[in-house]
Amino acid sequence: MTRVQALQRLLRPKSIAVIGGDSAAEVARQCRAMEFDGALWAVNPHRAELGGIECVESIEQLPAVPDASFVAAPPETSLQIIQQLAKLGAPGAVCFAAGFAEVGEEGARLQRELREVSGDMAIMGPNCHGYLNYLDGVALWPDQHGGERVASGAALVLQSGNLGISMTMQQRGLDLGYVISVGNNGVLGIHHYIETLLEDSRVTAIGLHIEGIDDVAAFSVAAIKALKKGIPVVALKTGRSERGSEITLSHTGSLAGPDRLYDALFERVGVARCDTVSQFLETLKFLSLVGPLADDSVGSMSCSGGDASLVADCADRLRLPMPKFSDRTTARLKTLLGPKVHVSNPLDYHLYIWGDYAKLLSCFTEVLRNNFACALLVLDYPTGDERQTEKWEITERALVDAAAATGRAAIIVSTLPESLPENVRIRLKAAGIAPMQGIDDCLYAIRAATFVGASQARAESVLPVMAPAQSKGDVVALDEWESKQVLSEFGLSIPDGRLCNAAEVLNAAEALGYPVALKAASAGVTHKTEAGAVALGLADAASLSDALIAMQDRFERFIVEEMVGPTVVEIIVGVSRDRNFGLSLLLGVGGTLVELIEDAAFLLLPLQRADVDRALGALRIARLLDGYRGQPGGDRDALVTAVENIGRFAEAYSDSLHELDVNPILVMPHGVVAADALIRKTKNH
Repeated sequence: MTRVQALQRLLRPKSIAVIGGDSAAEVARQCRAMEFDGALWAVNPHRAELGGIECVESIEQLPAVPDASFVAAPPETSLQIIQQLAKLGAPGAVCFAAGFAEVGEEGARLQRELREVSGDMAIMGPNCHGYLNYLDGVALWPDQHGGERVASGAALVLQSGNLGISMTMQQRGLDLGYVISVGNNGVLGIHHYIETLLEDSRVTAIGLHIEGIDDVAAFSVAAIKALKKGIPVVALKTGRSERGSEITLSHTGSLAGPDRLYDALFERVGVARCDTVSQFLETLKFLSLVGPLADDSVGSMSCSGGDASLVADCADRLRLPMPKFSDRTTARLKTLLGPKVHVSNPLDYHLYIWGDYAKLLSCFTEVLRNNFACALLVLDYPTGDERQTEKWEITERALVDAAAATGRAAIIVSTLPESLPENVRIRLKAAGIAPMQGIDDCLYAIRAATFVGASQARAESVLPVMAPAQSKGDVVALDEWESKQVLSEFGLSIPDGRLCNAAEVLNAAEALGYPVALKAASAGVTHKTEAGAVALGLADAASLSDALIAMQDRFERFIVEEMVGPTVVEIIVGVSRDRNFGLSLLLGVGGTLVELIEDAAFLLLPLQRADVDRALGALRIARLLDGYRGQPGGDRDALVTAVENIGRFAEAYSDSLHELDVNPILVMPHGVVAADALIRKTKNH
């Protein structure tokens, strides 16, 4: 039995054993409250019953091997119980106890032992709250929760039990199929949960709360499976801290950090990232009810200019286009709404047709005919007596009927989350309209749905992330000359140049022809400009001699190179190493501006040409590549090829490369040239 198969039985059990004390008793009560219809057994040698279930004294006395077990005992005892379950052939268990890897080395030892004694079992935790299965009525959950049975819904996989409790109590109209608290992930990884949940056709979307991912490569495989299966994955990644591991010498190392790498991972495998809990819930709701979108065009309707402005401003911040209405729509709306209404997208239809079902239906139908990926109606409901909401319900019914008549995606969104009451949310979902709460979060969800849709469209071409290779041994730095020679073997263009001592510099320049560049060839100098180790554009022997005099007391070897140009833009391409992600590639504005103007993107290996081109297009300097204000553009195709060549070098030396900077790559109207390079790698590789 694979871990995924074992986890399937754990999550959808026909029999449950609760083992331990008060927490186990609470699980028994929660299962009965959820109307679990399978066998429910209790184990405790010192109690007669747990939560109303008669106890047996030992696991061996159970009437059969349980599909799922909830183990609530101290760490050492939990290990013994799980070992007994493994010997019986039990598929899985929840290890509730804390005191494992989260508390130090002794706890880490216990967690390693947990992996050993569990065999092929699916162990949730340790240090976790268990799970809720609202689809089948299972609650291996020793606490209160706010959910209820559903026929289908989103699955939450959370690295925080308390966050799980909070999310079950959301008032967002998000149907939850599963809520899973994974704790330390001592045995299972997040990828196991994704792959298992993909096998349940009732799961509409998967939401992840991530503090960290231990197996990035396996996660990428699971996320790609979700893409291919059409199940959206949404992540709330917490812990935006700078990398604190090894000290780096390169520009790339100073810009890299785990959070940037998570962005690169999610971008690659189509996981929509959210920054707040409300974004997370609204995005999951939108994707569950509306689904991914084919494009990002938005239409908006409201009876308020203030609402229209809020929508327009937020859409602009999120770079969501709001196309103009067609000429036909504009003409018909002007006739319908009258001369005092300015017709535009977003539309403020004023109060002239408020409460008039026929006119509202005509207005909404006409707007929906404009082929927007999604059209939204801003509507905030009054609180109190439901009899006071008649005109709101007329407006709501008009949108429902307009969406049905046109077959277009339409939603209702309240300006404030609390302005969409529960009865309205229930009614809208039954009518096929997503009840969205909060304009900003709604538009964020639309952008996320567009990203997921585009990612699913290219799912067949997405490659998993390369597993990190271990690098052992002393790390050495190559000087610029050595670095560029190595990279040239992988197809990277470098300037024509000579490596020489001080006495050979002038002859080298004469052979190359002026103007030239003079650089110190020293592995100990990483930032030549600041160290006074580079002089550019030397037009004759006199200026070259002056530059040499300024450097020769400090350096023994020099590089004399031809000057290359004209340059459209300078680019940095760098590679750095992370413990979990392995090697990653930085692409951004280069030269001396690299750390002043943080215009950069990160890519994970192996590279794909389409990903490189897409990353370039997202940079602010892409406008320079395309030809800014009538200036010549840069050779984008040659630049993409150069980045691919650097990626091939990194893949070839994945077990020894620590850092690489090619900075700058000079992008010209025709061709690109690597003007400088730095490589740090394991010695003797």
